[in-house]
Amino acid sequence: QGRHFLVEPQLRRVTLTPAGEARLAEAVRDFSGYWRAKRAREELAVQALSALHLYRRDHDYIVLDGKVQIVDASTGRVLPDRQWQQGLHQLIEIKEGCEVSGRRVVTAQITYQEFFRRYLRLAGATGTGAEVAREIRSVYGVPMLRVPTHRPPRRIHRGVHLAPSQVEKWRAVARSVAELSAQGRPVLVGTKSVAASERLSVELDAAGIAHRVLNARQDAEEATIVAEAGGRGRVTVATNMAGRGTDIKLERAVEALGGLHVILTEFHESSRVDRQLYGRAARQGDHGSCEAIVSLDDDLLREHVSGLARLAGRFDLWRVKGFSSLIATLLRLLAQANCGRRAARSRRATLLAAAKLDHALAFGKRAE
Repeated sequence: QGRHFLVEPQLRRVTLTPAGEARLAEAVRDFSGYWRAKRAREELAVQALSALHLYRRDHDYIVLDGKVQIVDASTGRVLPDRQWQQGLHQLIEIKEGCEVSGRRVVTAQITYQEFFRRYLRLAGATGTGAEVAREIRSVYGVPMLRVPTHRPPRRIHRGVHLAPSQVEKWRAVARSVAELSAQGRPVLVGTKSVAASERLSVELDAAGIAHRVLNARQDAEEATIVAEAGGRGRVTVATNMAGRGTDIKLERAVEALGGLHVILTEFHESSRVDRQLYGRAARQGDHGSCEAIVSLDDDLLREHVSGLARLAGRFDLWRVKGFSSLIATLLRLLAQANCGRRAARSRRATLLAAAKLDHALAFGKRAE
């Protein structure tokens, strides 16, 4: 790495260098067939390197019953019967020592934008649509209308707490959980990956804090765990799936204690996902609160604002009371802005490519 190939995690991309291309050609010099084609062998090598360096177990996928199962990054749920294309899935199976499944051939495909624009009537509702209102209007021709909440929100945001490392972050989370659960308040801790939820579970076990874990491994128990998450003193550690599409019902005594408290442990690529997690607390006019406890070496900050994050760590800015929250918020805004621009460019490129293909297949007549 660095000499034969380059890994760019923020772009989810691996590229071969000229030295890598030459090294690969030398390695397959005596091979025949597929390996004689320069483009074909380099595409396969890039897929193999991506499987090794970009796709992480218990982050992008889990191994369940001897099979590689893709995990949806936005919901934390397993995507059954889904595969990555172009041999990537099979390469990850080889990496994990699983039985290699057969490759699937794509016979037709359509983008989300094309699919939804085929409807004669298109509408929807979301609690976090303000950030993408302009894109929704430009792509679908649908305006955005703000609807007031059914009852006045009573959520209290306790701010952002910045830790210098993962170890310190999980300790801080455990302390906050212990303090709140001792008061009888239910606590929901949101994690970004299966690995993170299990890492925190170990920390809570060491502190003697009873809790339930909800991630892609326990998704069959989701309804039961969510139904009990609002009980007095309950502690639930979950990926993004917990409470999506349902309210976490509070016991009557819990409301008087301050309601459900939500802890975000890592910023997401989109602020919409952060707000969705905060929104699990104080539903339908209930009392509730939230906070963020994050680390300078979290994936988002390390991959998108690494220089500023290192600078904040070098000068111990995270120690300055009151300034820590400001630094964390600034880093989040910059990192999420970078991610948002890249994602928007990618969606525009996909839309443009689909339009060009549609025009090319019209064979001189008006495109569909």
